[in-house]
Amino acid sequence: MGNKTFIIAEAGVNHNGSVEIAKRMIEVAKECGADAIKFQTFKAEEVVSKYAPKAEYQKQTTGDIESHLQMLKKLELSFDDFIVLKEYCDKLGIMFLSTPFDFESIDFLNSLGLEIFKIPSGEITNLPYLEKIGKLRKKVILSTGMADLGEIEDALDILTSCGTKKEDITILHCNTEYPTPYEDVNLLAMLTIKEAFKVKVGYSDHTPGIEVPIAAVALGATVIEKHFTLDRNMQGPDHKSSLEPNELKAMVRAIRNVEKALGDGIKKPSPSEIKNKIIVRRSIVAKRNIKRGEIFNEENITVKRPATGISPMRWYEILGKTATRDYKEDEIIEI
Repeated sequence: MGNKTFIIAEAGVNHNGSVEIAKRMIEVAKECGADAIKFQTFKAEEVVSKYAPKAEYQKQTTGDIESHLQMLKKLELSFDDFIVLKEYCDKLGIMFLSTPFDFESIDFLNSLGLEIFKIPSGEITNLPYLEKIGKLRKKVILSTGMADLGEIEDALDILTSCGTKKEDITILHCNTEYPTPYEDVNLLAMLTIKEAFKVKVGYSDHTPGIEVPIAAVALGATVIEKHFTLDRNMQGPDHKSSLEPNELKAMVRAIRNVEKALGDGIKKPSPSEIKNKIIVRRSIVAKRNIKRGEIFNEENITVKRPATGISPMRWYEILGKTATRDYKEDEIIEI
């Protein structure tokens, strides 16, 4: 993406198992200016056991009657569904991404020609999974929620030892609490990751608002991932901690503005402010009427706008010189 932040609108499972909702989400992501929309591809039985408990936030949003497995089964889309969604993304001109959660899903997404594989936080300690992704030698985005530097290093070593180039890996700082309390974000850890591993970094956000992803871009994030939904009141585990379309659009717009504002780092007058230079800077002028032959001193000269004459930086050069003509009060001094 060059110097542009790669913005991923994370649909996740907020389609609630409906292809039509998923297609509408693709339209919204495109309308909001996201670079990519990302789903989750999985076979529920390959991801969780029948005994797997729900996360606390999942219990709060979907209740505790159905199991984790039953909840995921309702949110599962078929491979054929994803073929339809990929084609729809291609038609609308937005990149299709999906996180695979099992080996069969990795192979399927690879068959679709995905250029980027997203590894979720939960798989950062899944050695066989990391090896399979690494052997694809594709671009990789690795989320690091719940991980420490040692676990990130291990995952990075596995990916690169399997053939993925380090320069093709972007590591996302992340917190997997939904929603993430602001005091737990620890956004500066993104810079720690960048310094420790000399890699591109980004941020996957689960906070309630849009401020933190914007701040991440200001700190140097090259990728931003953010969950969104068509309606936060829909049933499902992730809707409550997702942005609605108007919020997603505001986040994208703010990030693009921040990108412009970051500039090239060279301190110099900008094109838009050059015209103000003469207006707001000052020149050396007559403090009162001055007769030819008088000596310039602190009693008869001062500095005032505009900056069309001698710069006040030459103040001591002018003091002690002789006026070569008469000056009226406020007239610009010449030598």
